[in-house]
Amino acid sequence: MKKILSGFLCLSLSSLITNSALAQGELTASIAKPAVVSTDEKIVTAGEAKAAAEEEKPEDKGKFTYSGYFDTYYFANLNAPASRNNLGSSGISRGFDRYVGQFQLGMFLNRMSYAYKNTEVVAEIGFGPNVEYGSYGSDFRYKWGTVIANNTYSALMIKQAYINYKPSDKLTLTMGQFGTHIGYEMIDAPLNFHYSINNTFNAGIPFYHLGLKASYAFSDKVTLMGGVVNGTDNINDNNRGKSFIGQLMVTPAKGLTVYLNTIQGNEGNARANGKDTTSYFGVLDLVATYQATDRLLLAVWAMHGSASGEFQGGTYFTETKNWSGANLYVSYKFTDIFSLGTRIEYFDNKAGARGLLTNGKGTDVSTYTLTGNFALADGKLTLKPEFRFDNFQKMTGPLGENEPQQFQDSDGNFSKNTQSTLGMAVIYKF
Repeated sequence: MKKILSGFLCLSLSSLITNSALAQGELTASIAKPAVVSTDEKIVTAGEAKAAAEEEKPEDKGKFTYSGYFDTYYFANLNAPASRNNLGSSGISRGFDRYVGQFQLGMFLNRMSYAYKNTEVVAEIGFGPNVEYGSYGSDFRYKWGTVIANNTYSALMIKQAYINYKPSDKLTLTMGQFGTHIGYEMIDAPLNFHYSINNTFNAGIPFYHLGLKASYAFSDKVTLMGGVVNGTDNINDNNRGKSFIGQLMVTPAKGLTVYLNTIQGNEGNARANGKDTTSYFGVLDLVATYQATDRLLLAVWAMHGSASGEFQGGTYFTETKNWSGANLYVSYKFTDIFSLGTRIEYFDNKAGARGLLTNGKGTDVSTYTLTGNFALADGKLTLKPEFRFDNFQKMTGPLGENEPQQFQDSDGNFSKNTQSTLGMAVIYKF
């Protein structure tokens, strides 16, 4: 009996050990199998994963930039005019470097821009004499301490203010007040090689416009711009009509860029009944620049203007009158610090269509300018020593006798048709 009971216990213990081993084997096998996804877990799509990743990126708050420049100068006039200025009998024989024998301010320009995605707003606020000279269409007058005119004093200080919108990489729309597209030279001193601006710019073309334009880049070699503006150098439109502006830019060869520019419109004042006159104002303009080598730059600028009828309330022309200008520029970079350049200009206003007159009569002038550029502090500080010689047509009477000329002598008489100035401008850009 004891043997039977002992055998039964051994068989039961053996069975228990075997079953436990089998269970452990089943547990090990179940852990080795792939895990089963619970139906309670959220399934994330590819689109949701991409959106979540974009949310983790830094927020695009746009980009704000601030820059500008300040310029000052000192020039001497070899005529030693009693007026101590270069303006001549026309009052505009020089554009910005007007005064001699004294230290003078140019402009303190503040440029601010904010860009967000495919939009941008740009504002340029200027302080100093040159912003007034460059915005003469927005002039102001004081009377009993009050500013009177169609525009406010603050409007005068706005050199540029416009909005850019780019519907595509090739198309840019611009609306607001912007500098003219016409000409090779500009109002801003750092953007010109020479400090003094020439007669073609000062007396021949507009300075700025207020309106809407569109620019389309067909390729990196061809760009076309067209637009409508109130007119030329005038914040407020003086009539119901608008002027058309246009520019074609082509790069036919390496280093060569050509610009064809125009403005066409009516600049006559509207009459009391609100009706416009049949006046006309137009400019055709050609600019070509050629970077011959890394150091040598050549440029030409030629323009032709026409006007008939009235120009912004000025003299009424009973017939079409023309004016023109031609300029050659050569500059050479000797070192990273020093460059030297020359400008040769001829400006024809014999018809008397523009304000550059001698004793109220039409005239022409040849100008020769030699300017050095010293770039210091990595180009932020520029010194521009300059010599300029202006040679106006000598005015004579019907019997050949001398008449009053363009320039003043030391006694205050307008006895000279030539003028030489020598000095230096200092420009700091930031």
